[in-house]
This record gives sequence, structure tokens and C-alpha cells, in this order.
Amino acid sequence: MRNIVAVLILLFVFPALSEESKFKSVLVPASLISEGASNAPIMIQGPMPIEANYFVELLSDVQIEKTGNTTFYTGALEGYPMVVAQTGKGLENTAAATAIGIEKYRPIAIINQGTSGGHDPSLNVGDIVLGARAVNSNNFKTARLTDNQGSDPMQWIPMDIMASEGSAGEGESARDAEKIRYYQGSPELLEIAHSVKAAYKRGKVVEGTIGSGNFWNNEVDRIAWLHQHFGTSVEEMETSAAAKLSFAYKTPFLGIRVLSNNITNGGQYDPTTSVDCQKFVKEVVLELIEIQKSKQN
Repeated sequence: MRNIVAVLILLFVFPALSEESKFKSVLVPASLISEGASNAPIMIQGPMPIEANYFVELLSDVQIEKTGNTTFYTGALEGYPMVVAQTGKGLENTAAATAIGIEKYRPIAIINQGTSGGHDPSLNVGDIVLGARAVNSNNFKTARLTDNQGSDPMQWIPMDIMASEGSAGEGESARDAEKIRYYQGSPELLEIAHSVKAAYKRGKVVEGTIGSGNFWNNEVDRIAWLHQHFGTSVEEMETSAAAKLSFAYKTPFLGIRVLSNNITNGGQYDPTTSVDCQKFVKEVVLELIEIQKSKQN
């Protein structure tokens, strides 16, 4: 029954979160935590050393393995098996790290965490966004413009690269791809994160949409456009890739991102937020460990 519901959700096209968005969208359902893998490791991902080192230092009996651009640290937290993956920055590094990590360690769940830039003016540096949705906010198809007509990013339309196998982007078969693809964060992991959010004192903990792309936006109008049409709360370069691969491997996934800056309201960059985020993720993981240990009794 769960699989049937998941397929129905996947095939149903939703309007985008923002009522002002002009684009169609699809929501890809999250996978469920397996009842039969109570001692499988939990994987924590962080792109840069400052987004992974704190968590590595929490582990006991650490072993290190470097594969490609990823460094995997295996060990234990409160006696429970853990994997911390320093993935490297960007969508490609994260996708590779996620696929390799799942194949090698078979984690029960993956949390991708780290810093991000704010898209929502109501969020401040130090606030944390729980990724109820993750989206590649840089998959686009441009309008046809000829010589000397320039470029108009505000008229670009989303391109769902998973929607059509019959076209690279032109013709009737490509029309179904003109929508936004969101990946749902694990409801189970979201529930756990909400249960411990009172422990976080640096700022608010809210649900939102994490936008990802190999792009650094400093254009306030562009950020506002993405916030309006994609519903993005924050942007960074990793979460949607990890979400996409986690879905492909049927692995529960959640993105957790702290605002290290927010150009929309003048919030200046603060690298210390990376540790604040990891401290919060630690609380989430400890609660998940307690749940998993209770299944073993």
C-alpha cells in the first residue's frame, strides 16, 4: 500500500508551493526507514571541512577512507555505527559521494547538512531550515533569442531532467519536462528534528525548501524570483543532488541547513554557524539512535 501511495504522489503534478508561482511542479516522495535495518549506520554529509570536522570529532574508533573526492569517516556515536562523509562542494561531488556511500555502507538514513545563503527575508543568520523539500534551482530552459537580444533569466522556465527520456529539450515530448521537481524530506526525520528543536538556541528552526545549484547568487532580484517561483528558503550547492540519489537508492533523506548569510536582509556571512548546525544535527542523530536502539530490544 505504501508503494502504491508513493507512486501516486510521484505521478501527480502539484502547483509550486508559492501561490504566486507560474510553474507546475512534481513532488517526489521520501523513502521510509527500514524496520529490518535497526543497526545500519547513519550517514552525515558535509561539503567542506568546517561543515564536517565537528561531527568527526564526536566519533569513537574513527577509520578514514578516501574515495574520489570524498573522505569517509566511519566510527561510532553512543555505541551506534556512523559514517561522516566530507563530500566536497557542488552537485557532482555530492551525487558521487551519495551513491558511493550508499553502495558501500548501506546507511539507514542520510542527513546532508551545512551552511547556506538565505532567500527568505524573514530568516536570519543562525536560523536553521529543515528541508521539507529539496530542489535543483538551476535546471532551466531559456527562451529563443537571436543575435543581439541578450539574455533574460527572469523568463527562463524550469526543466525537469527526469521527466522525459524522449527529448533533450525540444518537441512535444519535452513539454512534460517544463516543471519543477521537488524531493520530499523524510517525514520521520523531520518529526525527529522537530522533537529536538527546543535545544537549538542560535536561532529559529523551521521547515522550508532548500534550493541547490552550482551557482552563487548575489543578485537580489534573482533571489526574490527563485523565492517566489520555487519557494526557496535558502540556497547552497549540494542538498538536491543528495536527495535525488537517496531517492534512487530508496534511502531516507533529510537536508538540514543553517543560514550563514542572507543578502535579502543584510545578514553578513558568519562561518561559525557551520558548527551550530552540526551541534543541532547531533541532537537529531542522538534521538534517531535512541529510536533505533529501542527497536533492537
